[in-house]
Amino acid sequence: MNAERQDDLAALDAWIKKVSAAGAVPILCGENGDMDTVGSAIALAAAIPNGMACGLHRDKVAKRVAEELDAPFRYIDKKRPTLPRKIGGVICVDAASPGQLGIELPSGIPICVIDHHSTSGWNLDEPDLEIRWAMRATTQIIFAYLQEYCPSALSGPVRRLLLAGLITDTGRFRHADGPALRDGAKMLEGGEIDYASFVELIERDDLTDSDRGAMAAGLSRVKHSTAGTWQLMHTNVSTSEGRMGKVLLVAGAEITLVSRHRDGVTRLSARATRNATSSGVHLGEIMAGIAEKLGGEGGGHDGAAGWSGETDRIAAESAFIHSLSGVVRTD
Repeated sequence: MNAERQDDLAALDAWIKKVSAAGAVPILCGENGDMDTVGSAIALAAAIPNGMACGLHRDKVAKRVAEELDAPFRYIDKKRPTLPRKIGGVICVDAASPGQLGIELPSGIPICVIDHHSTSGWNLDEPDLEIRWAMRATTQIIFAYLQEYCPSALSGPVRRLLLAGLITDTGRFRHADGPALRDGAKMLEGGEIDYASFVELIERDDLTDSDRGAMAAGLSRVKHSTAGTWQLMHTNVSTSEGRMGKVLLVAGAEITLVSRHRDGVTRLSARATRNATSSGVHLGEIMAGIAEKLGGEGGGHDGAAGWSGETDRIAAESAFIHSLSGVVRTD
C-alpha cells in the first residue's frame, strides 16, 4: 500500500474516533442497496461500537446474504427519514453523490464519504472527509481499513459480507484486476468460507412469476443498433434492469442498455464486455455525462453504470446512444 493510502486510512481512523466520541454514527448505503454498499456499511459498523448500517433499500442479493448472516441493518423510511437525535457524524459508503443516498443529510453534521467510483458529485468542507480509491469495490477500502486498524472485527460473517460485495461488483471476478483478486484471496483467509457454496448463495435465482413475465416482455422488445463503432442491444423493462443487462451480455451483446420508467422517473442500466472497456468504453463516464446534460444522477464503473432522472425514457436512451457513438474505439 502506498503512503497516500496509508495516510487516508490514518485520517479515516482519526475521523471515526472523533465523531464516535460525540454521538451515534449512521453508516448510510446508496439507495440502490446493492451488495457492495450494504456489505461495506455492515462490515464497517462492526468496527464502530455506536455505528449502525442503514439505508432505504437492500436489493435481493444483499438482503439474502445479510439475512443469512444475521447481519444488523436498519431501514430508513424515505418519506419520513429518521436518524438518531445525537449524531457525531455520518458515513456514506459506495455513493458517488448525495443524490444517490435517496435522503437529505442532516445539516451541520460531519460527513465521511468512502467510495470507489471514478466520478464524484460531493462538495465537502472541513470537518468532512472523502476517501476515494480507484478500486473494483468499496468493500476493498473497508477491508484495508479493518486490516490496518480493527483486525478483530474481521469475523467470518464480516469477511463474507466484504467478499460478497467484491464478487458482485466484479461480476464474479470477470472485471477484477490484480488488487481485487489479491483482496478476494485475503478475505477468504481465516473465514472458513466454502467459496462454491457461498457463490451459490449469492447467485441463487429468486425470480417471482411477475419478474419472469417482465423479463420475457423485455426480451421480446430487444433491439440491436450500431452506435458509432459499437454494437448495442437495448430494451425496456418494468423491473430487474441489471439482470436483463446480464442476460443480454450472455446472449452475445457487446454493450447493453436497459431502461425503465416508473412513477415519473426513468432509469438506465448499462453493461459492457471486458473487450469493450479495454477498447475505450467507460459507461460510468457516459452516465455522468448524461446527468450533466439531462439532470438526475449518473455514474458507475467502466463496465457497469446507471443513470436516473425525471426525463422521458426515449430521450434518455437517445442521449446514451449519442454519447456512445462518440466514443472512439482504440483497438
